Amino acid sequence: MAIEPGVTHEITMTVGEADTARASGGETLPPVLSTPRMISYMERTAHEALLPYFTAGQTSVGSEVNIRHMAATPVGMTVRFRAELTSVDKRRMCFKVEAWDEVEKIGEGQHERFIIDEGRFYERLKAKAEKIGQKPA
Repeated sequence: MAIEPGVTHEITMTVGEADTARASGGETLPPVLSTPRMISYMERTAHEALLPYFTAGQTSVGSEVNIRHMAATPVGMTVRFRAELTSVDKRRMCFKVEAWDEVEKIGEGQHERFIIDEGRFYERLKAKAEKIGQKPA
């Protein structure tokens, strides 16, 4: 089954203390959904959109993000994330990603992912770790 532009996927999450700017950046920051956590969920949403199209041994990795975090979301509020596949170029997948809390749109942007062969990927990681005498995880 070929992947075509137009594929969409949505997920939701409830903002917890561990998801906040304060938790990741220190007590001087507000207890609101952090930008890195929002981006992480946008990436996850795009990855999950691709899952039905993978063959055995395939997965995807993020390669680029261009995101605007437009509004703060407090702890306890639910956030909905949406990813829409906008273009396909061989293994390169480009997405429009968006996020809304219960009141307003809080984030938007573009995200790029590549479909990879897991076996080759882990072999490259192993070889890289061995170059510095590290045992692969």
